[in-house]
Amino acid sequence: MHGRICPQCCGEQREVTLDCPSDCVYLQQARQHEKPRPIGELDQSGLFPNVEIGEAFLYEQEHLLLGLSYALAKSARADHGIRDSDLIAALTALAIRYQMLASSGLHYESPMTNLAHQAIAVEIEKMVKEYREAEQKQLGYSRLRDSDVLRALVFLIRMGYTRTSGRPKSRAFVDFLLAQFPEQSSAMAAPQEASRIIVP
Repeated sequence: MHGRICPQCCGEQREVTLDCPSDCVYLQQARQHEKPRPIGELDQSGLFPNVEIGEAFLYEQEHLLLGLSYALAKSARADHGIRDSDLIAALTALAIRYQMLASSGLHYESPMTNLAHQAIAVEIEKMVKEYREAEQKQLGYSRLRDSDVLRALVFLIRMGYTRTSGRPKSRAFVDFLLAQFPEQSSAMAAPQEASRIIVP
């Protein structure tokens, strides 16, 4: 705001009509008191309830998840106007595409008219491509399946929904991702025995 605002307006309009900067101490304090939204209380239709994600998958595909998370953080860092809803929308469109690929092998391009969503999707697809190329170079073949990418995307969608406040201008999920990957860090697919994403 670059000015004074009353506590009531701050509380009521935070991330609703106000684009709150991530370094605002009042926003940070509010987030400390906000608990993650339980997955059971969210609208299940957007969470791909038919996609099962077990602990074994999270362990085996930890490096894929890191790589995709890094791609999201990179997108958010490139465009400071990106909000949680943008990340979730782009992830959802890609998940629908990979769900079609995994189930039928058909390439389905869900329309993305939003330029920010397109940029996020491009960054994610680039990471998946680099990951597969690294597996190919190291192993002689790529073992990453479309169904694995689908589960990874759905995991990030669910994380996004639980991390965001749900307010229109919320950037809680964005800020969480940026905190995981400081500006100097990079992600690179470099399989050693198994596929790995190295984040220095």
